[in-house]
Amino acid sequence: MGRITLQQVAKSFGTTEVIPPLDLEVNDGEFVVFVGPSGCGKSTLLRLIAGLEDVSGGTILIDGEDVSNTPPAKRGLAMVFQSYALYPHMSVRKNIAFPLKMAGVAKADIKKKVENAAQVLNLTEYLDRRPGQLSGGQRQRVAIGRSIVREPEAFLFDEPLSNLDAALRGNMRLEISELHQSLKTTMVYVTHDQVEAMTMADKIVVLQKGVIEQVGSPLDLYRNPANLFVAGFIGSPAMNFASGATAQEFDATTIGFRPEHLKLSPEGGDWTGTVGVSEHLGSDTFVHVDIEGVGKVTARADGDISLGYGDTVFLTPDRARVHRFDVHGLALR
Repeated sequence: MGRITLQQVAKSFGTTEVIPPLDLEVNDGEFVVFVGPSGCGKSTLLRLIAGLEDVSGGTILIDGEDVSNTPPAKRGLAMVFQSYALYPHMSVRKNIAFPLKMAGVAKADIKKKVENAAQVLNLTEYLDRRPGQLSGGQRQRVAIGRSIVREPEAFLFDEPLSNLDAALRGNMRLEISELHQSLKTTMVYVTHDQVEAMTMADKIVVLQKGVIEQVGSPLDLYRNPANLFVAGFIGSPAMNFASGATAQEFDATTIGFRPEHLKLSPEGGDWTGTVGVSEHLGSDTFVHVDIEGVGKVTARADGDISLGYGDTVFLTPDRARVHRFDVHGLALR
């Protein structure tokens, strides 16, 4: 079990309200990602669930039980931080076993739980090493292992991959996703990286200034963003936007179109533009184009496309995939 329910949960620091009252349901076994820019309240919301911050209003339920005033240690949750917080003088085995030892668990049970966790996390051969002898990714796995042995109702991850380089982040994304499939335990994960959100989540919660802008599956948010903020935040490279006469042609105040929904042609199209910088990534090339009357846009093209700086190019948006927004920035359906 690991159902987490937030009912009108709010948080203020003094007279500053950082999270206005909000409602949220995290179902048992879901992988839910809180995503948003720096300062949007995602880590604060996670800390409220964990009990590391007191709520200023509302109710937090775990499996139907009100834990709003319950100490963190008694909520049945395990938290993994950006900092590994490992004991440098202890072996990996002792680091993973530490919470069980403190809880007075029998030695035989500790041994079994530690070995099981190490097997799940591919740490068996490192159990007798110390943290200083491990890579960043291995240290993060030790921190996760320390949480696994507690058999929590849910795991809470606060930007756990921020200290890793790009390659390790990619590997750890896969490992945490596979861990979720293996354990079938509720996971709530905080990140500012929308790529992590899109590739890992069952459900994404997009936050801005403490307000939930939209909740849905990664493809729901990609295909049907509720407003301009979500449209611009979800997707890589970011969605292009245009207003004025261009948007009026679509009966909207603003339109959005993704780089992958723009067709480039040397011979003709709806818009004429001048090629700026092209970013060649192998399988794809991202072409930055300045279109008169529209502005600067990014188009995704084949990796072997041959365009030079200053070339004239023609672009045509896929009209079925153009997103329309009203004067308030809300999506028009």
